[in-house]
Amino acid sequence: MSRDVIPAAVRTLIRRERDAAGSTWREIGRSSGLATRKIQARSGGPKGGFRRSVIERLASVLRSRDLERLANSDVYWDEIVAIEAVGSQPTYDLAIEGNRNFLADNLVVHNSHAASFALLAYVSAWLKRHEPAAFCCALLNSQPMGFYAPQQLVRSAREHGVEVRPVDVDSSDFDCTLERGADGSPAVRLGLRLVKGLSGDGGKRVQDARAAAPFASVQELAERARLNAKDLGALASAGALATLASHRHRARWEVAGVERPTALLERVSFAEALPMLRKPTEGDDIAADYRHVGVSLGRHPLALLRKRLDAMGIASARAVAELPPGARIRTAGLVTTRQRPSSASGVTFVTLEDETGYLNLVVWERLAERARRPLLGARLLGVVGVVQKESGVLHVIAEDLFDHSRLLGALASRSRDFH
Repeated sequence: MSRDVIPAAVRTLIRRERDAAGSTWREIGRSSGLATRKIQARSGGPKGGFRRSVIERLASVLRSRDLERLANSDVYWDEIVAIEAVGSQPTYDLAIEGNRNFLADNLVVHNSHAASFALLAYVSAWLKRHEPAAFCCALLNSQPMGFYAPQQLVRSAREHGVEVRPVDVDSSDFDCTLERGADGSPAVRLGLRLVKGLSGDGGKRVQDARAAAPFASVQELAERARLNAKDLGALASAGALATLASHRHRARWEVAGVERPTALLERVSFAEALPMLRKPTEGDDIAADYRHVGVSLGRHPLALLRKRLDAMGIASARAVAELPPGARIRTAGLVTTRQRPSSASGVTFVTLEDETGYLNLVVWERLAERARRPLLGARLLGVVGVVQKESGVLHVIAEDLFDHSRLLGALASRSRDFH
């Protein structure tokens, strides 16, 4: 067992504390009296890593409570070199007040139920790899949930070759479903449950009425599914009446003209001339998708703004990923998540999304306090920072933040914030 050597993975924490202190490796070495090879853990012995005495000196120089706790902990580390099945073994369940532990082969193991989480993780990974359409469909039907919003789930599925089809009263059930694609593979049909403002009962009545026969018009849909003005308006705004009214503007017009049947007018229809309403622009449709469905199957909003962003010197996520560590960049993206875990010593983690991918930001506490307004309020967040790459993982260490939300106009994007 290796109590004296802390694994090399602690290097990430050291770099984080160095960045927070604004020090260079040379300054740290001079203040601590440590050689560079010691700081970089290039001579940590056969197990690799940092000696506790080194971590203790770094903790003092960087004034880091996290490094100090590591240096003075009683935790032992050892590398696992092999795992072998030993067959059935007796396990004794010890019931302890306020806790539960299991004793096996002279080892007390806490939270043995973690095996069930491991199984869930394995099954989920298998489904995503071999049945990506079913995996996406199931997660959409489980909303609201967890970490990822519908737009991110749909984007991931499409990037893995899954066809995703829009909400449509002539095809969608209340839940998202699987349909047969042109090449025979499963396609995801978005369900009426995603339409914001549509009542659950109204959505299920649409599904039941369509099972009897397709709808011929918006008027017939309203009558057979017994939809009120609110439900009809929600379907029109979501673009779910496209097969009946071609586009959103015409759908809203037809919904406004729906006549409630009376004893005198029952089964009587009147032919009206179609108004010359312009089709919504691409930007109009994308903004409406985000606002009324939460998912857009059109281009990413920032694809429409890319020329303007380029003129402002704002790099895409793909361009940032191609830069070397230490490069100073300016970028921006829609905020999808904000996290400030209590275990992260005041650090806020932000995920940005553009048409080329995702970027993860590290925002130190001092910057979070200084740039609180854009950090917490921006939908389109700009950042100036430094590229950091560690073991294939990319982060941007933020130096300054900007709110570019005005460029989005009426686009209603929302982040998921966790504490």
